[in-house]
Formats: sequence, structure tokens, C-alpha cells
Amino acid sequence: METARSQQLVAAPGAFTAFTRFVLCGGGVGLAAGFAVAALASWIPWVFANALVAVVSTPLATELHARFTFGAGGRATWRQHVQSAGSAAAAYAVTCVAMLVLQQLVAAPGVLLEQVVYLSASALAGVARFAVLRLVVFARNRSRAAATVRPVHATMAHASTPAGPEALCHAA
Repeated sequence: METARSQQLVAAPGAFTAFTRFVLCGGGVGLAAGFAVAALASWIPWVFANALVAVVSTPLATELHARFTFGAGGRATWRQHVQSAGSAAAAYAVTCVAMLVLQQLVAAPGVLLEQVVYLSASALAGVARFAVLRLVVFARNRSRAAATVRPVHATMAHASTPAGPEALCHAA
């Protein structure tokens, strides 16, 4: 029974659960970023405000996704941060293009219209980013974690003493 519980802790969440967590974590950070971009854009050009907010929010979102969304089992590695930054750069490009198109189509868009366009582009880019993070960035970490757990459980199954948390510490 303890073995099954330990495997559940290491096992990655299913696609629906991961997507729900992604929306909560990434969407929460994204919403805060949207308001921060709007506030900063009143002082500096929108493109620079968006870049600054992306640089600050991406590492935060990556840590949340590593720890909570994808069940990576701890902090994000530097490799995961770099890969996540690549997907965030693509999302940044999508939001910039959306805002540039808006400015070409509407001479003086209001803040509400800008937010609708920005958040819509962010949501579209977010779905693509979810796929990249799940299938590429955090996928290898899950398979490594599962591979390192299986031998420990196999060893514990043959042990003559009950497997408790202390057995996990000594087996590792």
C-alpha cells in the first residue's frame, strides 16, 4: 500500500489535471502580467513593458509549473528554465503581433480593447505553450523520475521489513 502511495506522488498528473493546474498557475500569472503591462505601458512603450513583464513572470511561472502543474517533484532545472523561456519568447511574439495588428486596425484603441486582444492572444499562445511544456520541457523529467523510482520499489518489495518512509530514505 505504501508503494502505491509513493508511486502516486511521483506519477505525473493526467492531461486534464495538468491543464487545469496550468490554467490556474499560468493564467493567474498571465492575468497579473496583463495588468502589469497595462500599468507600465502608461510610462514606457508597450513593447518594452511587455518584455519587462515577460522577463519577470516567466521564471515565476516556470517554477509554479515545475512544482505544481506537471508534478516534476521540485524546483525547475536551468535547462527547464531555458526551454520554458523559449516557449515564452514565442508567446511574447504572438502577443506583440496581436497588439501591432490592433494598432494598425484601430487608431486609438481603449484599454479594455487592448486587454481583450492581449489576453486573447495570451490564451492562444498559452494553449500552445502548455503542449510544449508538457510534451518537451517537463516530459523528460517525469520519465527520469519514474525510472529512478521503479528500482527502489522493486527492491522494497523483496525486503523482509515493511516499507515505510524511512525505507525510501535509506534505499535512495
